[in-house]
Amino acid sequence: MLKTISSLGIKSDYMFAAGLASVGLTWVAWAVSRFGADESKPQADRWGLFTGEWAPTFIALGTALKLEEQESRSLTK
Repeated sequence: MLKTISSLGIKSDYMFAAGLASVGLTWVAWAVSRFGADESKPQADRWGLFTGEWAPTFIALGTALKLEEQESRSLTK
């Protein structure tokens, strides 16, 4: 799977950036949902939790891709 992702041109830095963006999106989704019209606190918490679960996945994929990139660089030397 990592070789496929890497062959699509997706680099580890992109995944780390997506993880960071996900953290920001989590806060924005929570704030908009919490302070938006007619939204309840439980609904806001669900939105925050939903988007918050993406960050660890992106960071884990970024780490795995970084290891893949380092391995492929060491093989070419």
